[in-house]
Amino acid sequence: MSSGVDIAESIEPAVRRLSSSTERDQSAIVRERSLTLVPAQRTISSVTPEPLPAARPLAGIRSGRGIAAWMVVPPVDAVMLLLPLLWAPLNTKAVLLMAVVAMVLLNGTGRFRARLHLSVLDELPTLVGRLLTAAAVVGTLFALWNTQQEVAPFLAMMSGTIGLVIAGRVVTTQIILTARKRRLVAHPTIIIGGGERAAEMATLLQRYPQYGLAPVGFVDDGTYCAANPVLPRLGRVDDLDLAVAASGADVILMADGDISEADLLDVVRRPDCLDCDLLVIPRLPQFHTQAGVVDHIGSVPVMRIRTPKLEGPAWAVKRAFDIVVSGLLLLLLAPVMVACAVAVRWEGGPGFIFRQDRVGRDGQLFSCLKFRSMKPATSAESATQWNIAQDKRVGPVGKALRRSSLDELPQLWSILKGDMTLVGPRPERPHFVSQFSAEIDRYDHRHRVRAGLTGLAQVSGLRGDTPITDRARFDNYYIENWSLWLDAKVLLRTFGEVLFAKGR
Repeated sequence: MSSGVDIAESIEPAVRRLSSSTERDQSAIVRERSLTLVPAQRTISSVTPEPLPAARPLAGIRSGRGIAAWMVVPPVDAVMLLLPLLWAPLNTKAVLLMAVVAMVLLNGTGRFRARLHLSVLDELPTLVGRLLTAAAVVGTLFALWNTQQEVAPFLAMMSGTIGLVIAGRVVTTQIILTARKRRLVAHPTIIIGGGERAAEMATLLQRYPQYGLAPVGFVDDGTYCAANPVLPRLGRVDDLDLAVAASGADVILMADGDISEADLLDVVRRPDCLDCDLLVIPRLPQFHTQAGVVDHIGSVPVMRIRTPKLEGPAWAVKRAFDIVVSGLLLLLLAPVMVACAVAVRWEGGPGFIFRQDRVGRDGQLFSCLKFRSMKPATSAESATQWNIAQDKRVGPVGKALRRSSLDELPQLWSILKGDMTLVGPRPERPHFVSQFSAEIDRYDHRHRVRAGLTGLAQVSGLRGDTPITDRARFDNYYIENWSLWLDAKVLLRTFGEVLFAKGR
């Protein structure tokens, strides 16, 4: 059982040790705060939590987090979905298919996360809707497979399966609630902001352990904070990652306080914070939102913000797709590429491939390949000239290649090598990356992933002489909301762009 003072005392030496390291070894505190070509440095300021004469003891926070919801709910769902095998052995295929489809719809492709406010009744409409969808899919296939059999026994089996899953959710909900109330599951939580709302949330979480969050402190840039009597102050907002590392927190709750929103975006995306669940209390929390089902703590709505995962199984699927598709396209489009090469050679002489340094993932340079549409006067011109669409040196072949986007085909080789991907932010030249990174907020964040042959910005009409700020926003939106389905949508829209020759 730990108290607020104990946690403050345990975090303070760790933060001070990190702070004192600046005097012993400056290289030990170098952190990349952006993905620009030149890494940035931050001097870690000394953080001393303010005295807490009236600090309340925190509910017991244990070193372990106990059995997580994803360890309980999906396995029980799977067992309930497979139970009909005991009394319906003749429908083995249907039961197994129902189990697979339902598990995907119920738990998604990622790790299951339990809601803060646990209630089977709250989840019942969504739960039943997804189970009925799975049953409809399996029922359709069952009817096609077994045209001679009656459907009534199958429907009865499906109804029983849905009831079993709901019963299983009642059991798992009670297990999770009991574990939370006994503090067997308590996620250390750092609150961003030290205002009245932060103090209210800290009090609620200490009073009601069934939400599964145990606040360990808050960070704020203000001089006076209303949350001081309730929680230890762990430092400024810029020290959030240090507080996360020192306290072992795995949840960050954004409340209120003296906070710069521009700085906050960078802080919560630092490496030490990426594995934390990010919860946000919306402005004007008294208003009801229509944006999906919002969780809540007490009567305060809380939104769970999606943290972009830039690696993992889904990204492995994306890379495998890149390899297969780029390899097939190189083979299938070989005659087209040969014809393009011959046309370029005929119009402009030797050297039909144009190589240019571009900035890829993590600021790494790679050679971007294109069919040459014109010959630049010097290498410096090709590196610094923004757009050549209106250049008189671009001949009819070059214009046709650019208009149809066929000049981009050699980049399939870069995709096969791993320098690029099919869908991602378009790569830019180092000269303009340096310029835009200095002028445009979060421009360099677009280098968190591989550069793409096509991208969300391009299929949204942002190509040629369109504002770079808009492109950067679209690229970062793509990264923050990435999914395999988003890639599929971009590819489908790209076909339309190429088909109707909407290139530059």
